Amino acid sequence: VQLQASGGGLVQAGGSLRLSCAASGRTFTTFVMGWFRQAPGKEREFVSLITYVGDTLYADSVKGRFTISRDSAQNTVYLQMNSLKAEDTAIYYCAATNRGIARSDNYYDYWGQGTLVTVSS
Repeated sequence: VQLQASGGGLVQAGGSLRLSCAASGRTFTTFVMGWFRQAPGKEREFVSLITYVGDTLYADSVKGRFTISRDSAQNTVYLQMNSLKAEDTAIYYCAATNRGIARSDNYYDYWGQGTLVTVSS
């Protein structure tokens, strides 16, 4: 079972990036898929999640700027990030859980390797 995150990079403040998380090894259709991030010197924090029926949750810090979506046929989850700020700089991780809707990373059993997003001011 693997989650492969991609799409990170260097972008100027105000710019956009789209992260992708491709799942393989099993079908995550009924799983809650989440995005987390960890900035240098900080703990990992919740960014967004999407349920298998398409309900979404966002951290207050990204609400209105980030959009999560999923393509169940492709077993892929996306995070569209707009109006990026320097404080969005972090390693972004995708994760999956079948233990319900959760903002805590403790509930996620499957993790991708992370993709680095750097926003220059």
